[in-house]
Amino acid sequence: MEHMLGLLRVRVVRGVNLAYRDAGGSDPYVVMRMGGQKLKTSVKKHNVNPVWNEDLTLSVSEPLRPIKLQVYDKDTFSRDDKMGDAEIDIQPFVEAVKMNFSGLPNGTIIKTLTPNRQNCLADESAIIWKDDMIVQDVVLRLRNVESGELELQLNWINIPGSLGF
Repeated sequence: MEHMLGLLRVRVVRGVNLAYRDAGGSDPYVVMRMGGQKLKTSVKKHNVNPVWNEDLTLSVSEPLRPIKLQVYDKDTFSRDDKMGDAEIDIQPFVEAVKMNFSGLPNGTIIKTLTPNRQNCLADESAIIWKDDMIVQDVVLRLRNVESGELELQLNWINIPGSLGF
């Protein structure tokens, strides 16, 4: 049985050095999945370094599932081309949310995650107490493609009546 924990706002900030899939570049968009939820960003035309700054909100329940991201190149007359994928485990983030950090100085680092073979992190990623909320900036290296990274920011939204922490 699933227990609703709250909402996770994932800001898809930008893509960096994404793969070319068309002669004029690519028309990338991101599809984000967690459990049965599926959300996607807008398409950015002719851009391998797109800036989305779009918020996608997922409901988070236990048991926790990883967020799976796929980048595609939008095509008009054929199937959209794959431009890589990545995955992020939100367990450390949710564990940080469960702790009570009110009163901590702004900018306090709660936990730092490092890249390893089990994650898609391109660089260290700190979970931070910032402006009375838990925030994590993440850079994910895309897999199954020649190049590309996605920059995300995770923010937690408490829901009244959920298992709210």
